[in-house]
Amino acid sequence: MNILILNWRDKSHPKSGGAEIVTYEHARRWVSMGHNVTWLTSWYQGALHDEKLKGIRILRRLGSQTIYLYVPWYLTRHGREYDVIVDEVHGIPFFTPFFCRTPVVMFIHEIAGEIWDFMYPFPINIVGKILEFLYFYVYRLRRIWTDAPSTISEIVARGIPREQCISIPCPITVDYTGMDKRKFCTKEKVPTYIFVSRVVKMKGIEEVIKAFSFIRKEQKDAVLWIVGGGEQSYIDVLTLMMKEYGIFDAVRFIGKVTEKEKYEYMSKAHLILHASVKEGWGLVVLEAAYVGTPSVVYNVPGLCDVVKNKKTGIVIQDNSPMEMAREAVQLTRNKTQYEAFQKNGKIWVNSLRWEDAARTSAQLLSEVAHE
Repeated sequence: MNILILNWRDKSHPKSGGAEIVTYEHARRWVSMGHNVTWLTSWYQGALHDEKLKGIRILRRLGSQTIYLYVPWYLTRHGREYDVIVDEVHGIPFFTPFFCRTPVVMFIHEIAGEIWDFMYPFPINIVGKILEFLYFYVYRLRRIWTDAPSTISEIVARGIPREQCISIPCPITVDYTGMDKRKFCTKEKVPTYIFVSRVVKMKGIEEVIKAFSFIRKEQKDAVLWIVGGGEQSYIDVLTLMMKEYGIFDAVRFIGKVTEKEKYEYMSKAHLILHASVKEGWGLVVLEAAYVGTPSVVYNVPGLCDVVKNKKTGIVIQDNSPMEMAREAVQLTRNKTQYEAFQKNGKIWVNSLRWEDAARTSAQLLSEVAHE
């Protein structure tokens, strides 16, 4: 097949995230199966406009927002050259059905919903929610691909028949280059909690900080590591918040790190805490489980799928910092349960294989291309 991927960013973009990693892992395996894959995306400073990456042709044009204006022109000229289009949603899709008759699969990692309120001020948040309602109507007859079963339930609630939806779980990709796997068995001497994500409000960092303030009341020597980058103005807000809670000296802002460093920090921590508004899947939870670190997470789409409740971690039922703290402290003190979660987590991670995921996604594209 000739496959076209539409995504506002590619894997090498400075602001790329888990969605781009997942797309890349599928795409490079489609190439190895013999398919031709083109990824149309935005350009960024220093990037090539046209290059090959693991056999994937990357076309970069305009910026992360203006690429949405370029795509209609591109599709009217080149849409017929492709057998199927993967229209990837980040807030909004590319509305490909309006511009070409090539079969389309909508690939959505999470439904934004309330995320619009966390990320944008009024009235942009309202416009975003309206667009979200409209685009599900536009794609109501299309196949929809997502990562987590819980996201399918949200899609169905928006009027899409369940039989048109498919969830394909996301394995993790570990580059062992420069890693000393023996370090993955060493935990810190004091109770150590870790948050790994972009430091933005919708990822739940404020909830984690509040939870940690309760943890410190029970574990006086506990520490929290925050791994990930964010705007300095927001970090200043969080710093003030931690000082008000009296936990500033127990929190370490580590910032952006390499993949090697990320795994080393996660392996040394006792628990990963995740309180996002919602996730497409939550790859960092699997990554932490891979190096023997269970999780305590909020019960939200994505996270409730990637964590096997009371088997690989805890999905708390009352999404509150106090409940997160209670579950976290209890788990670190229950050695038998903790070790069982470590063992089960590794089994869960190893059961997910990219080859299986890519075969499923390629089959989906083939079905759509021949409908």
